[in-house]
Amino acid sequence: MSDGAVIHLRRHGNAAGPRLVMSHGNGLAIQGYVSFWRQFLDEYDVILFDIRNHGENPPHEASAHNWQRFVLDFEELRDAIDGQFGVKPASGVFHSLSAVTAVLHADRFPGRWDSLILFDPPIYPRNGHPLQPVEDEHMDDMVRRAKRRPTHYDSPTLLAEQFKRRPEFRGWMPGAAEQLAEATLHHDERTGSWELSCPRELEARIYQTNNDLTVWTALCRPLDTPVSIIGADPEVENQLPSAGICEAVAEEARLPYCSIPGTTHFLQIEQPALCYEATLEALAGSLQCPELRSKNL
Repeated sequence: MSDGAVIHLRRHGNAAGPRLVMSHGNGLAIQGYVSFWRQFLDEYDVILFDIRNHGENPPHEASAHNWQRFVLDFEELRDAIDGQFGVKPASGVFHSLSAVTAVLHADRFPGRWDSLILFDPPIYPRNGHPLQPVEDEHMDDMVRRAKRRPTHYDSPTLLAEQFKRRPEFRGWMPGAAEQLAEATLHHDERTGSWELSCPRELEARIYQTNNDLTVWTALCRPLDTPVSIIGADPEVENQLPSAGICEAVAEEARLPYCSIPGTTHFLQIEQPALCYEATLEALAGSLQCPELRSKNL
């Protein structure tokens, strides 16, 4: 990047196919979503990257870990993708942190994406919306949780077991906890331990600053880039606010929208096949929630 940070691009799939660019949520890594994105490899040219200070990227200065810099990274990455792999249209398929960043990027740098498909983005609700105080409370809780995370593990297996003990993660596909644990940790050769690739203080900072009112208003203007939203199931008990936020902003902005039945914020890990189908529908401009809800899980 222009400030010296290094972000690794990885290319998989069919180089002659339509291009999809994918990234992940806060504190996570795109390799942990492999059960989702590997479904596209026969037909699509799939470009993956981790947000700075995440996943496979080397650490960079903490002061540059903020939303404004993420937006600039997206712009520089968009140029780098064309420069490295050839110029052609690209659609972005982004989850959570990267999905919110994609809206900010599309608002500041119009015309860079053929389309955007956003998975359960925790968009900050507009002033006066009843979900705003709910989201404020949830983000405060996520800040506290992030700051309490262990920083070192003897092995990725221990983090995977930690994931499995969390009630909200019980819907994950077999092997997903192990995949995500390995993707979000790196091995420290000096100490022999495994450390969080994204330091907990930086993860907490993003939750704490996820309060940009312009994301909602940009979608309602609307953007010049076609946007579809695929959300978690708002009817799931003890669901996170992002599921209701996605439904609400899609209705207000009149965006194509569906929710994946029975899923939480980690929908691509819980129901990768349904998320794949929904993505194909969004790419074709035919995203319909009722059709997905009627399917047997």
